[in-house]
Amino acid sequence: MPRLLAFLQTDCPTCRLIVPYLNMLAKGAVPLTGISQDGDPETREFIRQTGATFPVERDIELERSKRFDLLTVPSLVVLDDSDHALRIEPGFDKQAVNEIAAYFGHAPVATPYDGLPASKPGCSSRHLEVLTEDEAPPTRFTPSAAAQEFTLRDDEDPVEYCFRNFKDALPVMPPTRQRINRMLTAASCDPLELIGRIPPCYGEATVEKIAANAVMAGCEPKAMRVLIPLVRAICDERFNAHGVQATTQFVAPLIVINGPVRAELGFNSRQNLFSNTTRTNSTTGRALQLILLNLGGARPDTIDMSTMGNAGKFSFCIAENEEESPWEPLHVELGFKPEESTLTLFAAGSPHGISEQTARTARGVLRTIAYSLATTWSYRSCRTFEVFLILCPEHVKTIQRDGWSKQDVRQFLFDNTGVPLRCYQNDDPGEGWHARNTYEEIQIDGEPCYRKFATPDAIKIIVAGGTAGKFSAMMQSWATGPRGSQMVTYPV
Repeated sequence: MPRLLAFLQTDCPTCRLIVPYLNMLAKGAVPLTGISQDGDPETREFIRQTGATFPVERDIELERSKRFDLLTVPSLVVLDDSDHALRIEPGFDKQAVNEIAAYFGHAPVATPYDGLPASKPGCSSRHLEVLTEDEAPPTRFTPSAAAQEFTLRDDEDPVEYCFRNFKDALPVMPPTRQRINRMLTAASCDPLELIGRIPPCYGEATVEKIAANAVMAGCEPKAMRVLIPLVRAICDERFNAHGVQATTQFVAPLIVINGPVRAELGFNSRQNLFSNTTRTNSTTGRALQLILLNLGGARPDTIDMSTMGNAGKFSFCIAENEEESPWEPLHVELGFKPEESTLTLFAAGSPHGISEQTARTARGVLRTIAYSLATTWSYRSCRTFEVFLILCPEHVKTIQRDGWSKQDVRQFLFDNTGVPLRCYQNDDPGEGWHARNTYEEIQIDGEPCYRKFATPDAIKIIVAGGTAGKFSAMMQSWATGPRGSQMVTYPV
């Protein structure tokens, strides 16, 4: 009978990522055995911490790892009836996990929006490591548990107590058991279900702890509908919340809401977009920030090293004004259906206003915007970042009158945003000068320039804001790509 072996290390973060999928396979009657490359105490603790429900055996003297000539862990090894390897899959890859599940007649177990990346490399197999006298590394995670409860003295002000212990420099609503239970009524989940571990300190975000922070932020119970997928999104390694929370740069996680949930929960997408207009925007954004503080540990006096900070770290949540847009909204552009609801996370700097009151053509409006986009990050730096552009309805009407699509807008901005070569010719040219040999040289209005963005897709576009006033806004990203922060979108 074919069977599946899963080679694991107890201190390998990628091995911990794959355990929930292995549990689902084992529950579905896939003949599965875990093979630990570590000792008995470490293996027992690994099973306890990860909640592994499949049998785990030790690889004595690493003989089985050597037999299959493994390079990394985790490694999934599919064996035939004669114990010959039919397939060896190193590392963590959702597609490979689902293919192996299908081989055993099991439904897919890995989905795109469960908070984990599509793939992640593992650690070197133990039999390839150089032996040393060092002690085994300590285990990193603790098992999920109920939130701690505190009984205050009669003379203790609960608001002041919470302000001292759970603060973001503003008072919070005391998370009493009654309030938390009311919040939990809107979540069809076990209160102790682990949704994700919040970077950078990787505290456990159970449903109960999410609800507690939602209470402190002043959320209504219906906000749990958004907060649970929001926590999954913030834990998505593509977003890299660890880096976003610890960088010295300006960025904070911007939440963008799309689809019917905007109206159903009362998100604002119109005038005063970034202001204190609705309870839903303000408390949803604040709940995420409290989760990052209280569970992730990124406090502004310790781990959060932002030089100037960002007011978005109080609350940074907006919705797209889909009704005023002639184009497909962001979530449809990304492959979702119009009737679906989504949330998007983008590591964004503070809004930078763009005024264009007199231009009467699409080109006129967009040239003004292109000049502003050229200042993204640092004026002479090119290619290593993205920008989130929020076009106001009045600017969009001018652009639409000339028949331009959203892709036309993006392509025009890509082709007409650059930095003149003359800006690199003084004796102290500054940031971006040393990387200029990697830049693409183009012509803009007859002048040689370096192209600002690496691809058109680096320019993210939505329509939002009030219908009066010709003011759009741009927000720069942090570093992008696998080494930085990538925009992620999750269904609600």
